[in-house]
Amino acid sequence: MIIYKKFSFDSAHFLPHVPEGHKCGRMHGHTYTLTAYFEGEIDPVMGWLIDFTEVKEIISPLIKSLDHRLLNDIPGLENPTSEVISKWLWDRIKPEMPLLCKIELNETPGTGVIYQG
Repeated sequence: MIIYKKFSFDSAHFLPHVPEGHKCGRMHGHTYTLTAYFEGEIDPVMGWLIDFTEVKEIISPLIKSLDHRLLNDIPGLENPTSEVISKWLWDRIKPEMPLLCKIELNETPGTGVIYQG
């Protein structure tokens, strides 16, 4: 069984390593959408894989730490590409939630990254 929960946050960033004149080198913002996926067996007593409340309690503080922030100022996100942000999130969620199997981070409705550790 695979379940998922979605979160969103608004952040500004710039990419410091792109060629001069690249539009992503200028500060800009995105409304990011994070989808966290969890995989495992359904608990026969509870009837669920994991409590969505537990997912929210663990991930929401991370989302709050990114929301309405300049991502470049956050340790580990000095070059905040979607790939780097995804790994940063994974490294903080996975130790707390071993059933995490994949995250999807969208910076626009049609652009994003999938990370599976």
